[in-house]
Amino acid sequence: MTIVRHVEKSDRPAWERLYRGYAEFYRVDTDDAKLQTLFGWLLDPKHVCEGLVAETGAGNLLGLAHFRAMPSPLRGAEVGFLDDLFINPTQRGSGAAEALLRKIDEIAAARDWAVVRWITRDNNYRARGLYDRLSVRSDGITYEMNAVSTGRDSG
Repeated sequence: MTIVRHVEKSDRPAWERLYRGYAEFYRVDTDDAKLQTLFGWLLDPKHVCEGLVAETGAGNLLGLAHFRAMPSPLRGAEVGFLDDLFINPTQRGSGAAEALLRKIDEIAAARDWAVVRWITRDNNYRARGLYDRLSVRSDGITYEMNAVSTGRDSG
């Protein structure tokens, strides 16, 4: 049985192992300072970033999801944005990812978010199988502008 709940302070060690796995999957460097900042956000009820975890009935964390409200100017309303979703590789197929997404959908309904959006890598085929069942793929293309791309960082 998978239980989905909000992140708690006592989750830190298991959450950190999962989040480091997530960062490794996306080939993003992380360090203790970044993890401390993020975990602080997740525990702060005033911060826009929220966290959920999926756990077994025995209390072992299977996965995590981080999400937030995001303004949608065209809608004149807030929508949801899923920043991170990660399941322990040994637990994939357990239903934890679907349970996390369904909980976010419940939260979206309670908050009147018309949609919840997220971005994934094109080659994330296993996750995309689930996403294709529970969501609609948009026709948007994601761009990232940074100091290198604009020439602001000429060094």
